[in-house]
Amino acid sequence: MTASAAASASASTSVEAPLAPSGDAVGVPPRIISRAHAPRLRALDGLRLIAALMVAAYHYGGRDGEVAQAWGSSARHQFPLLHSYFAYGCLGVQVFFVISGFVICMSGWGRPLRSFFASRASRLLPAYWAAIIIVTAVFALPVVAYKAVSPSDALVNLTMLQQPLGVDRVLGVCWTLWAEVRFYALFALCIVLPGANRQRVILFCAGWTLAAAFAQAANEPLLNIVLMPEYASYFIGGVGLYLIHRDRRDAYAWGIVSVSWLIGQHYAVVKLWHAPNPDFFSYRTSYGIILVVTFGYLAVAAIALGWLNWADWRWLSVAGALTYPFYLVHEHLGWVAIRAYHRTLGIPSYGTFLATVATMLVLAWLLNRYVEKWLTPRLRAALNRGPLPSRQG
Repeated sequence: MTASAAASASASTSVEAPLAPSGDAVGVPPRIISRAHAPRLRALDGLRLIAALMVAAYHYGGRDGEVAQAWGSSARHQFPLLHSYFAYGCLGVQVFFVISGFVICMSGWGRPLRSFFASRASRLLPAYWAAIIIVTAVFALPVVAYKAVSPSDALVNLTMLQQPLGVDRVLGVCWTLWAEVRFYALFALCIVLPGANRQRVILFCAGWTLAAAFAQAANEPLLNIVLMPEYASYFIGGVGLYLIHRDRRDAYAWGIVSVSWLIGQHYAVVKLWHAPNPDFFSYRTSYGIILVVTFGYLAVAAIALGWLNWADWRWLSVAGALTYPFYLVHEHLGWVAIRAYHRTLGIPSYGTFLATVATMLVLAWLLNRYVEKWLTPRLRAALNRGPLPSRQG
């Protein structure tokens, strides 16, 4: 969605359960779209892939650390013209979170709690489990120069709770999944469990915004963990954009999105901006950071308003299906691929960059074809299956 959505993970990008339940009446009735005739928002699939490629650019050429070991030198030397632009790619995570807010509100509207849980778990876990196993196995190979986590820590990683438990992470990007899981929990408790309607969603967005601000002011660790003030505005903004998708004349929804964008750009600048310093890897300007965050909100808004419905190509759905497994495996296995292509085979930097992205997309296709398409429906069916009725007499 996020992860991530990164992280994110996403459900079907067709509109789900859009019929307004009782209690939704306002001065202007919302748009009514039946589930059977809801169009698939293929542009949202394309945006997810763009966000994933932004994060990949950051991990391959927009930072130092382990990737410098893979290249054999700083990525600044490998990409002297583009490394400073690649450094903005980390903001793809914020874009993922906005997408996630939109999709989770769409997915959870009118869905019972068990179905919502089954949908989320079956969407996230199969590819995640496979990625944990593959990365652990590859890093355990003697020819790979990167240290694998301990067997015990690798097993804990299968729960997706390694970060709060203080366990070494197999996947560097899994911190975004921890943010996604907390968002799912809040949304399930506050919206899905009592039943989604416009008023409840608006109160959820307003209440979470205020509570996150209180948590920031209080600097209380438990509140920060639960309310995520640093990331809440992106999820909330996505939820508000789904309300706009249902009714573009909803003033409250536009207010939610506007406030979320104002807060979101603030946290992005606070986290990613620093004064110009030649000793740093690169320099992100505050204007550049705001521009990328704004792009995320505007792109989802354009989709919510139907302005990108013309982008209805089937290959976008394929791209959307590859995004999550690509996001999971691209960083750590990308280091291995970069080292092999660049240092072993001698492929130039830009060729290595493209070959690594292509390799990770192929691996993502394999995970989607042979893991997700096989295990996801089975896991969803198992989680949706109710208890057997008790025999009477």
